[in-house]
Amino acid sequence: MCSYEEIDFFTDVSLLGNPYPYFDYLRSKGPVCRLPRYNAVAVTGHEEALAVFSDPATFSSVNSANGPIPDLPFVPEGNDIREQVARFRPQMYMAGQVVTQDGFRHSMLRSLLMQLFMPNRLKALEQYLRDLSNELIDTFSQGNRCELMQSYATPYATLVIADLLGVPEEDRRLFRDRPPNVSGDERLQFLATYFHDYISDRRRNPRNDIMSQITSAKYPDGSTPTITDMVNLACTLFAAGQDTTAKILCTSMRLLAERPDLQTLLRDENQRIPDFVEEMLRFDGPIKIDSRLVLRTTTLGGVDLKAGTTVCLFLDAINRDPRRHAKPAEIELDRPKAREHLAFGRGAHTCAGAPLARTELRISLSRLLTRLHDIRIDEAVHGPRPARRFEYVPSYILRGLKELHLEFTAAERASAD
Repeated sequence: MCSYEEIDFFTDVSLLGNPYPYFDYLRSKGPVCRLPRYNAVAVTGHEEALAVFSDPATFSSVNSANGPIPDLPFVPEGNDIREQVARFRPQMYMAGQVVTQDGFRHSMLRSLLMQLFMPNRLKALEQYLRDLSNELIDTFSQGNRCELMQSYATPYATLVIADLLGVPEEDRRLFRDRPPNVSGDERLQFLATYFHDYISDRRRNPRNDIMSQITSAKYPDGSTPTITDMVNLACTLFAAGQDTTAKILCTSMRLLAERPDLQTLLRDENQRIPDFVEEMLRFDGPIKIDSRLVLRTTTLGGVDLKAGTTVCLFLDAINRDPRRHAKPAEIELDRPKAREHLAFGRGAHTCAGAPLARTELRISLSRLLTRLHDIRIDEAVHGPRPARRFEYVPSYILRGLKELHLEFTAAERASAD
């Protein structure tokens, strides 16, 4: 492995398992520091990250989905590249997705998303979440062992989004049974094809179902979204909501499997689970970096940033900023201002699905802890302490296990409910 001075965070697989020493190294160079090989800086400071999130006029989300790779499709000219970004935006990665939009266009698309996450709708969804959790646990609980990602986390997150979007029961298996090893682009193509056909049909022949209600939604000004806009939003929900929720759930269960004291506490004091969820999002969140592009030459954290520079917000490092959180590398359920972490971003691009993700995690952890006792790591697969073997997804954006094999003792279903 290269020294930290030379290491390429975006390609070096040695950082997948435990990137936190590298994050500490970046922080030692200041809350904002330049990265080698790219026209990019790393932000590890909480205050500096808030400054970026709160200034979309200077820091564009146009490259939020990919960061500095690939490079810009143009050579930045001068101290203000807004005109260049507008001209080349269609050529940039995920150009049509809500996560890469700015200003008015972003607010219009986000207004459609927010209609899906109204509090009354999420409240009505809770019984389905609980029933689905029990149904999935039923499939493996009596075997006293499971691989949690494919047995529970991924199908749970997938089916919840499918229900939220009104995908009919008979079609949900299409999403649940997609091969787990397909590339992100292949999955997006599958989703785009499916939803284009579905939304087009509902536009022509509306029915008395949720999908018809979704496809008939209007922008705040009364105009009708294009089918492409609706398809892109559906793809965003599946691609982002499924991956991140499944990954933080497995990360949380891995920690609980290593901490029987926390298992007991949360099983006995179920009302503390939301505190645990917030602390896990801060401690080891599912998104390692979010990115922005500097539109106008500026200064951040004492570092001069030329227009065209990529700002990489290292969220998992920012959430351990010791200037913001005492003992940041420890789990503390009584942490003051626990929700001030940035796992869901902040500002105009705060994750629209954050309330749903929190609810999914709360219900899943409650059901898993209630129905599975003495949860522990399967040492036949992951090895004994202190030589555990875990594989992480090869991504510089997402942080999550490929698999999590657990052993446990199943509780009696009647008593568990």
